[in-house]
Amino acid sequence: MDAALPAPKSSRRTKTVKRFLFSAQCALAFAAGAVTAAVAVTAPQVVISQKGREFNPGEVSISRGETIQVVNDDGDLLHHAYIDSKKFSFDSGDQQPGSKTNITFPESGDFNVRCAIHPKMKLIVHVK
Repeated sequence: MDAALPAPKSSRRTKTVKRFLFSAQCALAFAAGAVTAAVAVTAPQVVISQKGREFNPGEVSISRGETIQVVNDDGDLLHHAYIDSKKFSFDSGDQQPGSKTNITFPESGDFNVRCAIHPKMKLIVHVK
């Protein structure tokens, strides 16, 4: 008589572990895709150089939600980019030579980006 015997407990446990691992892999793959999508959305569209105590270019136009990247291209000077307006504020903190700072503009308007260390530095960002 060939009666079906219940699967041993270790076999059931193995199936449960395999299901769990598969679910975990799917969750990680989904999370990785979400992170990649988030990075792609905030990638800088415009690169601004800080060199010789100037922003270059000194004026740019972008769309709301776009990101600019401010790069300290001075070999020996700190910079400190900031925006202080009623619509939007930003403070990079001290920027070491070679550092890159991304600024995403969530609001439309005209914004002055200044350097707290070099007060004559000014970048105008027009956000449509």
